Amino acid sequence: MKKPWFERPFSFHLAAEDFPLILERVRGTPARLEQRLAGLSREVRTRRRAEAWSIQENAGHLSDLEPLWLGRVADVLEGREVMRPADLTNRKTHQAGHNERPVAEVLEEFRRRRGEFVSRLEGLDEAQVLEGARHPRLEQTMRILDLAFFVAEHDDHHLATITELLRG
Repeated sequence: MKKPWFERPFSFHLAAEDFPLILERVRGTPARLEQRLAGLSREVRTRRRAEAWSIQENAGHLSDLEPLWLGRVADVLEGREVMRPADLTNRKTHQAGHNERPVAEVLEEFRRRRGEFVSRLEGLDEAQVLEGARHPRLEQTMRILDLAFFVAEHDDHHLATITELLRG
């Protein structure tokens, strides 16, 4: 059983040469997400269990956070001491109505937004990748390298949640 996201501890000890590997994980999430949702009926994709998000809402949530990731890169590059905070209530996802949208639209939006994030990361040099700022919830310095790892871990957390929902 996976640990709830907000209970996960993070320790960042990655080296600059790890960045290309992490970037490939981040780049590959749209394809992995599309593969997981391929062939699922609307009923299966949008089924909620108790108050938990549906499969399609988990997919939409990944897209909802892309502006935060891009903003945090900007925060670091602008020399801010602390990265912008996330909305820990996930209001955007709760209000988005992802289950009412066509799944192709949800997936395409995520692919487009993630493409912007990946392009931004690809344009950085090694010195920029190693710049950092304090993460507001974790209360530790997070370099852009670490942010990319954090995003990859967040992606995998939601892909694992989707797998759990499929298994029932």
